[in-house]
Amino acid sequence: MKLEVINLSKSYADNKVLNGIDFTFESGKIYGLIGRNGAGKTTFFNALNEDIDIDSGYFYLEDEYGRNPLDVKDIGYVISTPVVPEFLTAKEFLTFFIEINKEKIENTDIDYYFNLVQIAKEDQDKLLRDFSHGMKNKMQILINIISNPKVILLDEPLTSLDIVVQEEMKKLFKKLKKDHIIIFSTHILELAMDLCDEIVILNHKKLEQISKDNLNTKKYKDKIISALKDEKNA
Repeated sequence: MKLEVINLSKSYADNKVLNGIDFTFESGKIYGLIGRNGAGKTTFFNALNEDIDIDSGYFYLEDEYGRNPLDVKDIGYVISTPVVPEFLTAKEFLTFFIEINKEKIENTDIDYYFNLVQIAKEDQDKLLRDFSHGMKNKMQILINIISNPKVILLDEPLTSLDIVVQEEMKKLFKKLKKDHIIIFSTHILELAMDLCDEIVILNHKKLEQISKDNLNTKKYKDKIISALKDEKNA
């Protein structure tokens, strides 16, 4: 499965943020999207998810059914600040979500999903408003897993999680990558290098893949940092 981005451009007034981006993402890999603050990583995600108008660009998804325009229904988007219905308990929310989507969900076992993201029994009956930021983020990730989208956009999803939960989520993402296209945005380079199969820099308003062929970890890291410095000085 492939996601093709063709000639994507986006400006805010006179500020060109994305300029003629052409890139192809493939399933079976986790892509780490790296860029300096304000480089346009979230703008890129919002463009794919049709949350903003774009100046130009086309998105195509190629799978077993052929090559077709990307449908927003094929996208799961985990934003950095989780939004959940705080007046519901975790179990009520999950039950409601599964109920309204049961026709397209193969597995409706609530316990299975809670176990998948390690949400304990004693937390399942808590109101979501009493969840920590990290726990709310877990619920947001879980909803996107249940929806089973073909493309998963992860915008700083692990920043608020403790080390143990981060490791749990990384293992989960690695399991999901076989059947999904996963793009993982983060400003933590070490996290991207540890989790991701490919590193993509948002550099000079375009996407540039940083090849790690024949590079050890330090040289690869230095190559990424050099590309980021080049963007700052441009």
